Amino acid sequence: MLAYFTYIYAENNLRNKKTKNIMGKGFFHVPPAENEPIKSYAPGTPEREEVLLTYKDLYNQKVDVPLYIGDKEVRTNNTSSIHPPHDHQHNLGVYHLAEKKNIEDSIEAALEARKEWANLPWEQRAAVFLKAAELIAGPYRQKMNAATMIGQSKNIFQAEIDSACEIVDFIRFNVEYMTQIYDEQPESDSSAWNRVEHRPLEGFVYAITPFNFTAIAGNLPASAALMGNVTIWKPSDSQMLSAKVLMDVFQEAGVPAGVINMVMGDPEMITDTVLASPDFAGIHFTGSTTVFKNIWAKIGANIHNYKTYPRIVGETGGKDFIMAHPSANPKEVSTAIARGAFEFQGQKCSAASRCYMPKSLWPEIKEQLVADVKSFKMGSPENMENFINAVIHEGSFDKLAKYIDQAKKDKDAEIIVGGNYDKSKGYFVEPTVIVTTDPKYTTMETELFGPVVTIYVYEDDKYEETLHVVDNTSAYALTGAIFSKDRYAASLATDILQNAAGNFYINDKCTGAVVGRQPFGGARNSGTNDKAGSKLNLLRWVSPRLIKETFVPATDYRYPFMGE
Repeated sequence: MLAYFTYIYAENNLRNKKTKNIMGKGFFHVPPAENEPIKSYAPGTPEREEVLLTYKDLYNQKVDVPLYIGDKEVRTNNTSSIHPPHDHQHNLGVYHLAEKKNIEDSIEAALEARKEWANLPWEQRAAVFLKAAELIAGPYRQKMNAATMIGQSKNIFQAEIDSACEIVDFIRFNVEYMTQIYDEQPESDSSAWNRVEHRPLEGFVYAITPFNFTAIAGNLPASAALMGNVTIWKPSDSQMLSAKVLMDVFQEAGVPAGVINMVMGDPEMITDTVLASPDFAGIHFTGSTTVFKNIWAKIGANIHNYKTYPRIVGETGGKDFIMAHPSANPKEVSTAIARGAFEFQGQKCSAASRCYMPKSLWPEIKEQLVADVKSFKMGSPENMENFINAVIHEGSFDKLAKYIDQAKKDKDAEIIVGGNYDKSKGYFVEPTVIVTTDPKYTTMETELFGPVVTIYVYEDDKYEETLHVVDNTSAYALTGAIFSKDRYAASLATDILQNAAGNFYINDKCTGAVVGRQPFGGARNSGTNDKAGSKLNLLRWVSPRLIKETFVPATDYRYPFMGE
């Protein structure tokens, strides 16, 4: 019997916000989850001064990021250097690269840790992660923000939303969702008691996280761990500073050694070693579609080696859209494009990258959009006048430059603002707006993951026809938005585009999902749509067991109809 969880049953009249659960020694109420308030960092605010001081301090340090395997910090002395994208000649330190033996050791450490962690009472696990949330919201807040600003080139407001508020929200709401899952129980009667316990997966979970959101990097291993699992976490090589701070937080919060192991190095070697283990029980992934499909194929090829069928959870790419109806407000549309396409240099899975504008509104939308983009300031995130910072690395820069150069040559494309780039000091790409006469133009279909948006102008009387174009243009289905004052038009778009986006927005930009309000995820080639920041995601990291206890068992095999 797993001691971490004694039987939980649903109460018929749950009247308050606090979810009630039963343990052997009491009904425990977790603190009600609330979204962490976003600080403004306006001139003169104390948080602005604090983060700038922390930024300067971190920028002038030399970090040494080890592998975290069990209770050991492992330094292989095979290292790679860390550079801020906006100043790529500046050396921030190094991180250590794993060998195959290190990955095997991390699996062993995780499985050893599982013996106690899986059996720990749920409220003890909850307490560990609630402490982690408070550490991030409080004493670690500006260190998290500064590390994200420096290592991922995010401006302070984008960093605050991500590395402070969203990761705190993930943890707080996941704890509340965990108690709700435990509280939902089957019906019983006086003759028998039916109950369900939610066991951690039998084995370990492999978490692969991207550079663009520190919150995702923290949530993917932590959400599985919260449910009693142990994890092997491979963060992005382009996110080492904030990954190190996350591990510092987890350790201070009391996450036991071996529950979250952090490894870096050759991604193929790490993945192949992990997937070769018979104890591999699941993957929690955010990254590219191609990588995810390759991992899925490898899991399939190894399926006969595993003790259980692994859980495969992934959020991948997007080619997200904004569609405007002729009834839309032009200013609202232009602002949605400016923010939705260019916040964090368009390096969001949800970023607007293809837009469909009605001919009647386009001149006004164009004028406002061009003016907004020209007003953007670009440079280091340390200068808080800058809205735009650098793209993440040279590979991204070169890819974006190639597509911009091609658009300059193509007859069916026109760059109306932006179009310049420079990597002499940092990987800076101007926010670029392309207008095309071809709804299937390459940048309408290809995920670029950068500050480039492409716009197609349609005839007003072809609104419905264009909705079908939107639906059929991309293999992705992550986010999308419709702007309309006409409710019938909005309803039509909601129907036609029902499979085109897992997160669909009416009169809002297609970015900015908030934990506890808009669970995030997409379908088609955008992922398994398991909705990070919801109960749906947590349910993937447990294996339910039904227990029926009969109080007075039968003593006669005969049925009533067999009587004389």
